[in-house]
Amino acid sequence: MSSTGDDFEIAISEEQSGIRLDKILADHPHIQSRSRAAQLCGLGLITCEGKKLKPSFKPEVGDRVKVHLPAPKKESDLVPYDFPLEFLYEDSDVVVVNKPAGLVVHPSLGHTDDTLVNALIFHVKNLSMGFQENRPGIVHRLDRDTSGVLVVAKNDSAHAFLAKQFREKTVHRIYQAAVFGHPKSPSGVLCSRLKRHPTDRKRFASIPGSLGGQGTDGKRAVTHYRVLSQSAGGFSLVECRLETGRTHQIRVHLSELGHPIVGDPLYGGVTRAKNLKSVSLRKQISNLGRIGLHARELAFIHPKTGKLLSFVSDWPTDMQNLLGEMGLSGV
Repeated sequence: MSSTGDDFEIAISEEQSGIRLDKILADHPHIQSRSRAAQLCGLGLITCEGKKLKPSFKPEVGDRVKVHLPAPKKESDLVPYDFPLEFLYEDSDVVVVNKPAGLVVHPSLGHTDDTLVNALIFHVKNLSMGFQENRPGIVHRLDRDTSGVLVVAKNDSAHAFLAKQFREKTVHRIYQAAVFGHPKSPSGVLCSRLKRHPTDRKRFASIPGSLGGQGTDGKRAVTHYRVLSQSAGGFSLVECRLETGRTHQIRVHLSELGHPIVGDPLYGGVTRAKNLKSVSLRKQISNLGRIGLHARELAFIHPKTGKLLSFVSDWPTDMQNLLGEMGLSGV
């Protein structure tokens, strides 16, 4: 493997022969994910003997795959956002924050300068830019209306090291969700293949017949859950451990189990609230402005010291009050 400037070349080894190109490229520190590899392929920037390659291409021993990386956007292109952040940990390599609900993680359509990334630019200098995106330091995400623990890389080597842990599913992630109803089983594993909903592009859904993860369409999603507490009012507090980290994974799985997350407008958590007898509780959920999902625990290996770092974040005050009204105790 050689590299000059924004171009590098991969000589395919025996171990890599017959493996999908996007999977091979995902292991390279300058790419780090299959989605980024697919993006490069879509831009025609991955070639072999002058031929543009698709993500599904399976090179053979001796093939020389050439990669051209566009110049990444500069951190200076991003607007700093003077927004108060709660820092749980910081050193020269990583930052761990307790993200509040309502804050988008990185710039996107409709949110160009009021995101967590913009706030990090204000508070932290020299974040890892990653690959051609307005996402300095971001190696994983939380939905806008989800609160909790999130780790951010401060340099490129830390970014690559953390991204590898997430890709290999060695990061410990525990969420808690306040849901409607009482699951029949106190614990279980929810496994399916997720893709965008066929008629509503804002939502995701399990592919019919994919329970257990069967099939090749969509992305395999696995959620381990256990019930922490239940109330006479018909609510449950559920712990979810992520084996995979797909978009809206917990929200989809719990909704399809028949127990949507309180306050979730996309997956039934608002509709169910309309049937509550308590006018006060209906009003509180309606005015909540977030969903009842919280990233409580995060643990990972530090990129430089090799030590395990673990962090725990309690439910924010607004949700603690609501949990009390629902008859649930925040653990």
